[in-house]
Amino acid sequence: MTMTEIVQRGLFFEEFELGAKYQHRPGRTVTEADNVLFTTLTMNTQALHLDAAFAETQEPFRERLVNSMWTLSTMVGSSVAQLTQGTLVAQLGLGDIRFVHPLFVGDTLYTESRIREKRLSGSRPGNGICVIEHTGRNQDGVIVATARRTVLVLCAPQTGAPGDG
Repeated sequence: MTMTEIVQRGLFFEEFELGAKYQHRPGRTVTEADNVLFTTLTMNTQALHLDAAFAETQEPFRERLVNSMWTLSTMVGSSVAQLTQGTLVAQLGLGDIRFVHPLFVGDTLYTESRIREKRLSGSRPGNGICVIEHTGRNQDGVIVATARRTVLVLCAPQTGAPGDG
């Protein structure tokens, strides 16, 4: 009996389905360490992320907010295994980023992605361009952030060409 070997990878250009919603699981529960470490690593001195005593005095939330760049990074990161692992050539841009509701320590971030546009690259044969819309929701289903990401991905390898054998 021959064992089949399957390597996890992202999608080739042809496999991205316009309008499809990809649900990325598992979710990611934010810890105290996530927020403090990410905030300090990125040299973001915003007291609303680091200073609990200060944050408790600030309306309307009265608690520390999770760094929004952590939220964005985790949304994109959670999509990699399912969409672009090993098939991404380059990230071309991020845009239309919105943080519509705060995320707090203890919240769980769930991400879904929709494919909004796709086209073959005019300048890079064998590559395609996809526009992916990421949406992050907390454990209650409340949208916390959205972003559009444009990526350059590999097209599927051509098989069955003359001489293949």
